Amino acid sequence: MNSDAETFSFSGRIRSGVHALQGIIELLKSQHNARVHAVATFGVIVAGLFFGLSAWEWCSLVLIITAVWVAEAFNTAFEFLCDVVSPDFDPLVKKSKDVAAGAVLLCAMGAVAVGLIILIPHLLDCL
Repeated sequence: MNSDAETFSFSGRIRSGVHALQGIIELLKSQHNARVHAVATFGVIVAGLFFGLSAWEWCSLVLIITAVWVAEAFNTAFEFLCDVVSPDFDPLVKKSKDVAAGAVLLCAMGAVAVGLIILIPHLLDCL
């Protein structure tokens, strides 16, 4: 075990939380798609409140919304890292960035499907 390892401290946890919040702010400031996700998240939450979703419906939506946000955050971190490691164009870096972006797209498409499965019946009940 490393003798220089920092022991658990409340102030250390607060610093970690501050760094995490800074990361989320950076995600929102630098990524257009993150702002699209934010609008979609807000819209789904408003719709869920309006329709009075069940606990299981909320759980499903929270999980899939979280998955999209995590995928976008990992994709953004990966892109930042690739830009540092390979500032000049590299076809393999492009491929890896494209695959990471594709993962976000797949997750977002799944989220749309889950959202529609949950919200459409409620919408039809209102008509």
